[in-house]
Amino acid sequence: MNPMCFPKPAPGSCPRAWQEPPSSFSEGPRPRLQLRESTLPALTQTLAPTPTSSPVLPGSAMDSATKDEMQPSLPPGPEWPEQERAEQLARGAALKWASGIFYRPEQLARLGQYHSREVQRTCSLEARIKSVVQSYLEGVKTGVWQLAQAFEAVQGTREALDQAHGLLQGMVEATETLKPLREQVAQHRQLQVLSQLLPRLRAVPAAVAHTRTLIGAQRLLEAYVCLRELEQLQEETWAPLGGLELPVFEGLGPLAEALGQAVEAAAGVAGRLAREDPALLVAAVRVAEVDARHTTSLELPPRDWQRRCLQALQEGLERTHFGTPLLLEPGALAGWLEALRVALPAELATAEALVAPCCPPHYKVVRLWAHTLHSGLRRCLQQLLEGPKLGAADAFALLHWTLHVYLGPEMMGSLELGPEADVSQLEPLLTPENIEQLEAMFVTQIQVNVAQWLQKALDGEVAEWNREQEPGTDSSGFYHSPLPAIVLQILEENIRVTSLVSESLQRRVHGMALSELGTFLRSFSDALIRFSRDHIRGEAMAPHYVPYLLATLNYQSALSSSVSVLQPDGAASGDLAPVEAGLDELQRRICRLVLEALLAELQPLFEALPSRRWLSSPELLDDVCERTVRFCQDFRRVRNPAVQLLLAEAERTVVLQYLRALMQGRLVCRGADERIQAAQRLQNDAAQLRELFLGLGLEESVQCAPVLLSLRDLLNLRDPMLLGLEVAGLRQKFPDVSEDHVSALLDLRGDVSREQRLAALSSLQAGPQPSLSAGHRALFSLVPVPTPALSSCLPSGPCA
Repeated sequence: MNPMCFPKPAPGSCPRAWQEPPSSFSEGPRPRLQLRESTLPALTQTLAPTPTSSPVLPGSAMDSATKDEMQPSLPPGPEWPEQERAEQLARGAALKWASGIFYRPEQLARLGQYHSREVQRTCSLEARIKSVVQSYLEGVKTGVWQLAQAFEAVQGTREALDQAHGLLQGMVEATETLKPLREQVAQHRQLQVLSQLLPRLRAVPAAVAHTRTLIGAQRLLEAYVCLRELEQLQEETWAPLGGLELPVFEGLGPLAEALGQAVEAAAGVAGRLAREDPALLVAAVRVAEVDARHTTSLELPPRDWQRRCLQALQEGLERTHFGTPLLLEPGALAGWLEALRVALPAELATAEALVAPCCPPHYKVVRLWAHTLHSGLRRCLQQLLEGPKLGAADAFALLHWTLHVYLGPEMMGSLELGPEADVSQLEPLLTPENIEQLEAMFVTQIQVNVAQWLQKALDGEVAEWNREQEPGTDSSGFYHSPLPAIVLQILEENIRVTSLVSESLQRRVHGMALSELGTFLRSFSDALIRFSRDHIRGEAMAPHYVPYLLATLNYQSALSSSVSVLQPDGAASGDLAPVEAGLDELQRRICRLVLEALLAELQPLFEALPSRRWLSSPELLDDVCERTVRFCQDFRRVRNPAVQLLLAEAERTVVLQYLRALMQGRLVCRGADERIQAAQRLQNDAAQLRELFLGLGLEESVQCAPVLLSLRDLLNLRDPMLLGLEVAGLRQKFPDVSEDHVSALLDLRGDVSREQRLAALSSLQAGPQPSLSAGHRALFSLVPVPTPALSSCLPSGPCA
């Protein structure tokens, strides 16, 4: 190590060892220590401790012979870099320690003590290292000795194995020389066994033939005993012969198969055998059961007669009832299902009473019968649904039979079937998809049939409208036709019948029935329109046009009053709303056609009203009343409430025609006398119309003729300045009156100036506008008026 000089530390930055010297040092003045560069390396070399990371054994502790004996020779190799680094760190730590301890001059006096202390520490470490190394070397020596002993034992074992291998090779060669002798011994034993069994082997062909005879005679138990004896003989020869198959036993395989087929055949007709020959059925089942428990040493495939017997029972049962493909004529499915309703319970009763006693309990014959019949029927129905499309009658019969009859008390739900049938575990005959398919099929075809039936009924009714005879009447004198009853009966029967199947089918058919009824009502309305058009155009004049229209009104009333029979229990009340709306529309259509016929007769009479003749004579209105009475005389054959509606509409039609005539401006009063006459005529006409329709049966509260009295007050007013009040009162009574109507009425007065007209018309807009009440019937809004002169219009009016 290069000599170094220790610099004087700065105040306050000295190491702690320098600031606090050991108590053994004399306290006093601390003269500065001046170290020469020549003395520092020697001091460092003397005080540096030996690094603990690289101990070195002292050579003086043992001689070279002992070293050579105890220390193994290590191969030369590169010096460890960790050792060099550890040595540098140790020397650095020693220098740092020495520089701190011997910084003061007085501490140099104790250098010898430090040196002796370090020598003692070094000797102590060397002694400990020697002890450890000595212990390690002794263990290694013991291990080396044990390895030498083990090596000697292994060498001895290897020599013994080599000797044994040589002996075994000699024995193998000796064994090869004895192989022909062993073969001769085996042949001798086989010949000895064959010589002993030769009499029995000669009888095998005869025994096989006898067994076949027994099988043909259906003596199955005896045949099985013979077969077992032959197989036992085969086993006795098979083992001694070393698995050699003798030609004499070649017929046993086909013989066993023939017996198995006979067992299957007997099981396949178990129902018939249980009635005619139960002993044969018992024998077949016993053979299958005994053979299932039999074990053999022969390498033969399992016969599994028990499984084949059960399978034959199922296949025979299915073949009996569902063996032939189901090819039925349309409508014949119900008869086939009825035959099954009788046959299947009888088959289950036979199984419980006759077949079950012939079979072991674990066969569970009743359950087997029930599940086999069910699976066969289910498969047959699936094939039926995959075939040609069923008719409506067949689809309905199948749905009703599978959902109600099959699971009902007459069949699978019978109390006579015990719990051993286990019918609760049966799958449904029809899946939800099958039921959906059948219901859709049924509804589609029923809809086509219903539409055809309704159209046929409508065509028959329409054909009677052009007859020379009046419509038929019932015992009460009202027009009557069987058409409504036929329509409702067709629809109601289909809805009621489907309730026997399921709610879902009933809902489907109910919706279909309402849809078809709506279609029928539209077709009926279209037929009425064609009937009226042909009559009006003269293409097909109906001798009794109006009576047949009135008869159709009775048909509509009958349908309206009875349509509720189509509503099944639990159905939403809103389902009938479209049908009721269609019936109301049909009623309005019929009333409109009747009123058009009435209007065609009355319009020529109202052409002369109002006039000077009208002012002086009631003849014009008498003709109107006479024509109206003659037209309405057949209304008595219309039932309530339709007749009240018809009379109310007829009365309003007459009043509207009266108002239309007044608004045409054909008459202008020349003076007060004519205004008084016109007002009186309005009062008389209103009374005459009121009496006319009261006589026809119309209630006074629904009549429109009182509007003429309000017009009379407007004409009878003497002071034109008060017309505004009268017009305002008219507007309150009849909110649909317009400026044009008031202007036309003022023209009829003939004494209203332009200023007075404007003041009267302005009263229509003054004050709150009246609101239309719920029971208000439009009058003035249905009466057209000629376009008035611009001078008679308000600036803000509709005609301005």
